[in-house]
Amino acid sequence: MVNSVARIARMLMVMMFFAGLALDIAVPAVVLSAMALVTWLVRNWAPPQEWRGRPA
Repeated sequence: MVNSVARIARMLMVMMFFAGLALDIAVPAVVLSAMALVTWLVRNWAPPQEWRGRPA
């Protein structure tokens, strides 16, 4: 009985470790991808600036 409880506890600990490891990779990847997308949108879809009047 104790052996099976220990095996289940160990399995849960290993599952939590690898789930956290996956999140440590996935979350920064999503954030960096969103930042790259926003940068691309700003650079490529920004309206052209037309300056009017005399220069300072």
